[in-house]
Amino acid sequence: MEISNKIIIAGGTGFLGLNLARSQTERDYEVVILGRNQPQTKGDWRYVNWDARSLGPWASELENATALVNLAGRTVDCIKTPDHCDEILRSRVEATDILGKAVRQLDSPPPVWVQMSTAHRYGDPPECICDEDSAFGYGLAPFVAQEWEAAFQRAVLPDMRQVILRTSFVIGRSGGALQRLAKLVRWGLGGTVGHGRQGMSWIHEQDMNRLFLRAITDDSMQGAYLATAPQPVSNAEFMRALRKALKMPIGLPAMSWMVRLGAPLLMRTDPELALYGRYCVSRRLREENFEFEYPDLDSALVDLYR
Repeated sequence: MEISNKIIIAGGTGFLGLNLARSQTERDYEVVILGRNQPQTKGDWRYVNWDARSLGPWASELENATALVNLAGRTVDCIKTPDHCDEILRSRVEATDILGKAVRQLDSPPPVWVQMSTAHRYGDPPECICDEDSAFGYGLAPFVAQEWEAAFQRAVLPDMRQVILRTSFVIGRSGGALQRLAKLVRWGLGGTVGHGRQGMSWIHEQDMNRLFLRAITDDSMQGAYLATAPQPVSNAEFMRALRKALKMPIGLPAMSWMVRLGAPLLMRTDPELALYGRYCVSRRLREENFEFEYPDLDSALVDLYR
């Protein structure tokens, strides 16, 4: 039975999923988004409801598909209450588990499964540069990544090509955390956060889409990759470049104690997302000659805010 030209994006109603859907429909793929709620924006994709926990009619969409891309998981941009931590873990593991059950009931499952993970698997080392072979970190995010990837290994069929993308901070026009940072910069509050030495590994949305496409179409891609641009920067450098791109000459710094007070009260988020970070560079993408359109932060931000 022939494979269709259809890509299934599980958990595709957020910033990354809609960017990917838009990118792939422009390449004449049929895109089906699995989500709990209708996307807020319209596009040439098709939306199919699922609860990310149980089998249903949605599973038939996977039959003869070109690829399955799994992005499902609750946002980590929140206050880390016990309930939220539980949801962050369960939403990823349960969605991956049920996709595994779905592909097992198909006559012709997708030949490739591209699985989202996070660069935060490597923790928050203050100085060292991490690649795919680096030691994994300690804490909530590394634990969630570990369980997420373990669920994937249980769920994926042995004869499916398997690609894991340990994704860094995706910067783009239409969503994600960059919008929040840009708003702070425009308010004159976009200075260094904490000591400013924490690493910020990032990737432009277009390079992320190109990496997804390569994972879907390139039969040589297999295993885990860091999805990150080759030039990570410190928080101080990132905020300086963002102020420059937005033509804001000043940015008041935020001391660590200010972030710990203000992040949960004013931004309704976890202060550690800003106070800690990591420097990641992908050895595998370099060795496999993946060419970034935006390898450095200045060119990426110029494109986004020109």
